[in-house]
This record gives sequence, C-alpha cells and structure tokens, in this order.
Amino acid sequence: MSKSGKKYLNVKDKLVKDKRYDMREAIEFIKNNVFTKFDETIDVAVKLGIDPRHSDQQVRGSIVLPNGLGKKITVVVIAKGEKQMEAKSAGADLVGSDDVIEKIKSGWLDFDTVIATPDMMRDVSKIGRILGPRGMMPNAKVGTATFDVEGAVKDAKAGKVQYRVNKQSVIHAPFGKCTFEAEKLFENVVSLIDAIQKAKPVVAKGTYFRSISISSTMGPGLKIDVSSLSEHIKGL
Repeated sequence: MSKSGKKYLNVKDKLVKDKRYDMREAIEFIKNNVFTKFDETIDVAVKLGIDPRHSDQQVRGSIVLPNGLGKKITVVVIAKGEKQMEAKSAGADLVGSDDVIEKIKSGWLDFDTVIATPDMMRDVSKIGRILGPRGMMPNAKVGTATFDVEGAVKDAKAGKVQYRVNKQSVIHAPFGKCTFEAEKLFENVVSLIDAIQKAKPVVAKGTYFRSISISSTMGPGLKIDVSSLSEHIKGL
C-alpha cells in the first residue's frame, strides 16, 4: 500500500475536518497550496442521486467551458471526401478514414478527442473497445459523431469537456489549470455544474446533487457546500 507524500499531507492537514467549503474558497485554497513543479489540472467530482443502471437515468453531455482548459487538445477526425478538407481547415491534428482506424488499432493513442462523421461510424465501431473505455468513442449526444466537422473541431480545440456518469453515480471532469485566475476557474466549474443540472433525468427524484468536491491532480479533495452555488445555478 502506497503512502502519501509529506507535501501532500502538509496540505491535507490545513483542511478543516468535515467542513464543506464555499466553491470560491476551495479554489483559492487549491491555488495557494500547489506543491508540484508542473501546472496541475483541477477536477470536479459530482455524486448524483440517480441509478445509472437504468437507461432513463443516464447523465451524459458536453460543454465548451467559457475559459477553456488551458491545454493543447489533439483532435483526430475520421471522415471521407470534403469532410476531410473541412477538418484540416478547422485545425484537426490528424485526418483520415481507414488509415486512421488502422493506426489506432495498432496502438497509437496520442490524442485527446476523436470526431467522426455518421457515415464512418460502422467502421469506427471496429475500434470501439479501444476508444470506449477511454471515453473517446464518437457519439452524437456529445457532438463528436456529426457532419458539422468544422464546428466539432473548433469546439474541441476551445476546451470542450465531455461528462458522463459512471457506475458509482459520479461524474469526474476537469475544469481548468491551477495557474488560471480564480474567477475564471469559478466561471468554468459553475458552467459545468449548470450543464449537469440541465441534464437531470426527468425520472430523477429526491436530491440530485448528493455531493460535490474538487481537487488538483496531486492534491487532496475539498468538499463543497452545494448551497453556495445556488445563486449561480437555477434549480440547484
């Protein structure tokens, strides 16, 4: 069993036990207690009051964060004909059809997002076992299986975040870097949580947001006072 490092424990000791932090306060805490040499990503974990085993209680979607993610996004497009030219013009990093599929099948995974046109989805399904577990399988619901290749590529490059509830009813998603201004991080996370709120299944009953926490890549998690976001998110 691995042990936590001294720097991690020092930061964790600063946290008030059982306290639920105001979101802005939590963001400031993380920014003021960075102990790594690289620019860490800050993630949010949202525990939902749903049962994802039921198809009508799935929560999945995507959103372009107002301030981006602060990282270079490598985009792959699988398409044919004119759509390949459209993808290249929009800034896609690799464009192709069967050749790209074969490259991924051979083990190449140095990319962040895969976009495909609907007419290519039958062929893309051949690499579904590779892309699916990584959350990269093109899907119309999140805008990555589309004929609007230009728009999809530009959204991905701008910092589009996909979110999907897992088997434990939790959504994990990034919303920026520690070097971002605190207000930009706040705007990003509010936009993300608002999108999850709007994706609430009609059949969901009781408390929808069971808990929210945020953490940097290497730092401890901070529990968030959900009510502190109510004035920013309608229906929370």
